[in-house]
Amino acid sequence: MLSERDTLTTAMQTSGATSTRKQNAKTAIAAVEDVLKAVTDSLEDSKAEELVTIDIKDKSALADYMVIASGRSNRHVSAIADHLLRELKTRGMGSSKVEGLDSADWVLIDTGDVIVHLFRPEVREFYALEKMWQMPASEEVN
Repeated sequence: MLSERDTLTTAMQTSGATSTRKQNAKTAIAAVEDVLKAVTDSLEDSKAEELVTIDIKDKSALADYMVIASGRSNRHVSAIADHLLRELKTRGMGSSKVEGLDSADWVLIDTGDVIVHLFRPEVREFYALEKMWQMPASEEVN
């Protein structure tokens, strides 16, 4: 049988663990927000067009946010992606996965917490990702 002291010690340890988990969650949220800010700042600096940020925390386990933007041409999309990748690396967030950089019609940059889609306008219109991901949860198809 546990003594009163053992019970108090266990309660304090449990409380400390809960406090640590809450602190870790706050730190993780701040880190995600830092990545999102770095992404949006870089895209704005590169003159990306029609920048949209979508909170997908409750819709997917893939990431917390999705950022969609357009470039005026393949060259502009490529330059935006290159600038973003260099900025993330400079800030110590350089372990991003990149797809589509060769053709630069649609470049996907996955930072882990934020997924970035960079499109030429025609390609963006064709795939209409923001329509799909901005749909409220109550309207989602089962």
